[in-house]
Amino acid sequence: MLLVDPKLQPLIAGDCLSREEFILRWNQLPDLKFAELIDGVVYKPSPLSAEHGEQTGLVSTWLGHYAAFTEGCTIGLNATWFMLDDAPQPDVHLRIAGEGEASWIEEGFFHGAPEFVAETCKTSTSHDLHQKKDLYAAAGVKEYLAVLVKEREVRWHRLVGDSYQLLPCPPDGVIRSVVFPGLWLSLEALLNGDLRGLLQTLDRGLATPEHAEFVERLARKS
Repeated sequence: MLLVDPKLQPLIAGDCLSREEFILRWNQLPDLKFAELIDGVVYKPSPLSAEHGEQTGLVSTWLGHYAAFTEGCTIGLNATWFMLDDAPQPDVHLRIAGEGEASWIEEGFFHGAPEFVAETCKTSTSHDLHQKKDLYAAAGVKEYLAVLVKEREVRWHRLVGDSYQLLPCPPDGVIRSVVFPGLWLSLEALLNGDLRGLLQTLDRGLATPEHAEFVERLARKS
């Protein structure tokens, strides 16, 4: 006769939990890879599609290329964050590392908020653009990129005050980060899966005086 450990509780989408209980249950489920706590509610995504994987791969390569030439910045994928009272799991983040910054690592988890978050939105579009976006704004994520796969749409949100403003598409089709000087995004290249074009546009941003000044500023802080 098999006995079920009474301490082992499932992690069910829609459960309302504290972050402590959420992490405790997750730690008891070693096979579980993806789960989030947003506004106190558990979310568990559907299996990730090929489209989701390829789109996230493009974004993570783009951000990784930027971090490679911007010492003091680091990227991460699918990491759980202790953000306010919740525990989101962004697809990709870019943050400024170091003492006194907006985020830090404690007991193996990220705390605070990264400066930049990117999400690939397919089956998760509803909460990515509502509950999750509201959490990111409240926590102080300064720039939030949402790539809508089905709609073939890119939404770059910039935090102004305590809410996000959606940036319009510039005439040249290139969005430029304010938080991370030189982080340039070609919308056409991203939506067409053109990695070479994506990195060529980014390289133009990395060659600007603004990026060089940003790198120097980070070096002085370290």
